[in-house]
Amino acid sequence: MSNMENKFLQKPINLYLSAEHDCSYLPDRQANSLFVDPDKEMTADIYSELIQQGFRRSGNYVYTPYCKKCHDCIPVRLDVQKFVLSRSQKRCQSKNKNVLVKAQKPEYNEAQYQMYAEYVKSRHPGGGMDEPDNEKYLDFLTSKWSNTTFFEFQENDKLIGIAATDIVDNGLSAVYTFFDSSLEYQKRSLGVFSILWQAEEAQRRGLQWLYLGYWIKDCSKMNYKDKYQPLEYFYNNLWHNTPPGRSSY
Repeated sequence: MSNMENKFLQKPINLYLSAEHDCSYLPDRQANSLFVDPDKEMTADIYSELIQQGFRRSGNYVYTPYCKKCHDCIPVRLDVQKFVLSRSQKRCQSKNKNVLVKAQKPEYNEAQYQMYAEYVKSRHPGGGMDEPDNEKYLDFLTSKWSNTTFFEFQENDKLIGIAATDIVDNGLSAVYTFFDSSLEYQKRSLGVFSILWQAEEAQRRGLQWLYLGYWIKDCSKMNYKDKYQPLEYFYNNLWHNTPPGRSSY
């Protein structure tokens, strides 16, 4: 157990180190996570401060990677006020120009759940996520204390995707996106569209950041995030405009 004090928090927060386990992203590596005390009375305001220090949430649990021999999971955030779309991102927007987005409460919805179940089965086979149930679904995407919205993507009155998003003090946090896994919609790059839309939504709200979770240079599932610029990278307890070199630690 360790203790965290900083200029944001009025009282110290106890942190707990997880047991070592196989890394979900990089082969032949062991991982640890540092968790905020689960008995801590978490609030959206406290989480808004913690996310600025590289923490994320999964359900009610707030954590950050804290591996003994590896520092490759880097928290990143996009400065949406300075974000300029690339040509490929503009093409993605054009492909999805008829998509309507509706804000929904983070509650159980059978159609949304069925889409989620099909998505994780196709995208995460054998990883543990491919055996969803309706209780684990909401436990993963929502929490008791976060300000979460399910942004529902629709086209011609058909549900085609969901972006589960947390609203924090200075930005939006992309929790998880899932969408119609059929070939037709795979070609539409709905994952990219979701990030572009959330960046625009943060701009509309007058916020500065879209928090995108962890960037991992050597993981194809996680290194796409540096295609969105200007990106900031959190390491050595500060946000930086460039990613770390191996000598940064």
